[in-house]
Amino acid sequence: MKVIQIGAHLSIFPKDSVMKQRLGIYFGEFFGTFLLVFFGISAVAVSVLFDAISSIVQISIVWGTGVTLAIYATRHLSCAHLNPAVSLGMVLAGRMHPRLLIPYWIFQLCGAIAAGACLLLVFHTSISSYETAHAISRGTLSSVKTAMLFGEYFPNPGFSFPWFGVSRGTAMIVEGLGTFVLVTMIFLLTEGCNVGRPGEVLAPIFIGATVSALIAVTAPLTQTGINPARDFGPRLVAYFAGWGKIAIPGPQNGFFWVYIAAPLIGGGCAAGFFRFILAPLMTAKNEEISCSCDNCGDASGNTPEDKKIHQFHEYREHE
Repeated sequence: MKVIQIGAHLSIFPKDSVMKQRLGIYFGEFFGTFLLVFFGISAVAVSVLFDAISSIVQISIVWGTGVTLAIYATRHLSCAHLNPAVSLGMVLAGRMHPRLLIPYWIFQLCGAIAAGACLLLVFHTSISSYETAHAISRGTLSSVKTAMLFGEYFPNPGFSFPWFGVSRGTAMIVEGLGTFVLVTMIFLLTEGCNVGRPGEVLAPIFIGATVSALIAVTAPLTQTGINPARDFGPRLVAYFAGWGKIAIPGPQNGFFWVYIAAPLIGGGCAAGFFRFILAPLMTAKNEEISCSCDNCGDASGNTPEDKKIHQFHEYREHE
């Protein structure tokens, strides 16, 4: 019986292996960023429009889950940066060739734009109904309440305490520091010389957990962007969908400095911190203490050296 290998020779991509690899990398960043952003901004949407998610902690869990799923889905294609600040950090840390940086940024932004467009497509009727019910005129200051479904704002429009305010400088610190923590954790969770890291299979879960923790802590202040593509892509959609100046440049004219510049600075600082401080410290040998399991015994108390001696004697007995 003749066996037909379905799809074995069917491909819309060029046979050039280098070109195919590049396309895989770019598609990975596009699709992964799309997944990450769509899950996250959809969680914000159902929270604002339907009160289906009642707390920032719940939103943060959805965001973290989206990050984890996006990494698992695309890391075999592009290493799943899915964030311009992460890509910049990888270049500065020597983990990625600089010529890939701009293409990475472009496809990350395109993925985020696609996510914003899909959000508008799915929820446009609900958004319009919400605006009508709450007497919100799109494009005016009051429409920040629905514009926040796409981009971030400081302070978080979901908190209306009369005493609550966040300056542009504070917002930049929050976004820069949050991105610094995220990129540093990504380095630590994926660096081979860090013996305390989880296995490769589990790393995306811990990266997602890092994002969840950051959102739970800082979202009341800035909605927690920590990803320039995640903010700017959907924000562009909102701009052209009628929110106009409320989307860009925003009520406080700070979206660029807070949600694009600050995360990039934070990611760059994280790369320098890891490359010149953490990595050398982790690779340095300490004769007084060992954090690895090289000298640890098994359940019977046998060390790897004991096992080697035992195996040697077994070998001699069989000679």
